[in-house]
This record gives sequence, structure tokens and C-alpha cells, in this order.
Amino acid sequence: MTITVSQPKIPSQLISTRVIYPETDGRPMTETDKHRRELTALIEALIAFFKNVPDVYVSGNLMLYYEEGNPTASVAPDVFVVKGVAKKERRIYKLWEEGKAPDVVIELTSRSTRLEDLGSKRALYAELGVAEYFIYDPHREYLKPPLQGYRLEHGEYVPIAADAQGKLFSQVLGLALQIVNDDLRLFDPRTGNLLMTPQEAQAEVERLRAELDKRQQR
Repeated sequence: MTITVSQPKIPSQLISTRVIYPETDGRPMTETDKHRRELTALIEALIAFFKNVPDVYVSGNLMLYYEEGNPTASVAPDVFVVKGVAKKERRIYKLWEEGKAPDVVIELTSRSTRLEDLGSKRALYAELGVAEYFIYDPHREYLKPPLQGYRLEHGEYVPIAADAQGKLFSQVLGLALQIVNDDLRLFDPRTGNLLMTPQEAQAEVERLRAELDKRQQR
């Protein structure tokens, strides 16, 4: 006679707490020095721009998990912005806890990632509901033009047309993206001003202070 011992059913919420969601996917953060420099500059400029808005979260190269209980269902966008969530530091981003996907994603692509960036990632971001997706080829290795943007319409991405200066306008961010001096930069179309990183802003303050001192000494 076979005796079957029934096991007590474990509540789903207890199972989910045992799942480990790694803070890294084991891949290098960026492809090249140029990728890293531009990626960091974009994140810092966006953080500075939204610093006084309490419900806008800016991050990049952070593990984003989009299926509870499945740590393989993950992606790490190079740069992303989420509106309507708390501005706080995170170790990872769990979609089911935060309640919404990023509103904007910017990927700095390369030959080794182009198939993902134009294929599986773009399809995933559309499925998750990312409203705008921008892809940029820092070394101009394959993407023509090297900066492209897509806006989600009825569940599908449609290209964002560039203006005469090559700028792509983000409706979500209220900013324009443009390649300037071989770098991807962000502009405020209301003022036409470039979004500076904190380092650039400090350098500009020091330059103006030096000019003022020089005038006062005359």
C-alpha cells in the first residue's frame, strides 16, 4: 500500500519572498569609455532637470524586473525615466511593486547589442507600455541616422520625425534630444538651453565669476 503524505500549501506571498532578484546581470555596465561617459552625462542632466519634481525617478543600468516570481524576466535600460513614482534610491526596480513601467527609455547601442536594441528590447518596451523609446549609436557603427526615436501608439512604436536641426522631441520629458559635437545632448525647447550636468553647471558658474572679477578689476 502506498501512503501519500500531503504537503501543506505554502501561500504565494511566502513563495515570492524567497525569490532572489539579482542586482546585476553579470554584463559589463557599458561597451566603451564613450558609452559610459555619455550615459552618465545623460542621467546626471536628467536628474538635475527633475530635481524639484518629487514624483519623477531617473536611473540607468538598474535591473528592472517585470514578472513577479521570475528573476529571468528582466532588463537593464541604459537610461530611463518614470513619472508618478517616488523619487528615492533603489537597488532594483520591480514593476509589480512600483505600479508602472518607465515612461521613457534611452539605449546607447553598439554592434554587439544592436539586435537586442532594435528587436527584442524594442518589442519588450512596447509590451510593457514604455511611451517613448530612443536609441543612439555613439560610435555611428551601424545605426543611420545614429539617433532614432519611437513613440508608442496603439501598442506599436512609430518613428519620431526629427526637425530640421536633427532634434527629436520627447513629449513625455518635454525635452529635445540632439547630437552636438558628437555627443547626445538634451535641450529645453522652451528656452533653447542645453541641459547641463552638475559639473558643467559648476564650470559655467566659475567662468562667469572669473569674468565678473576681471571686469571689477578694470
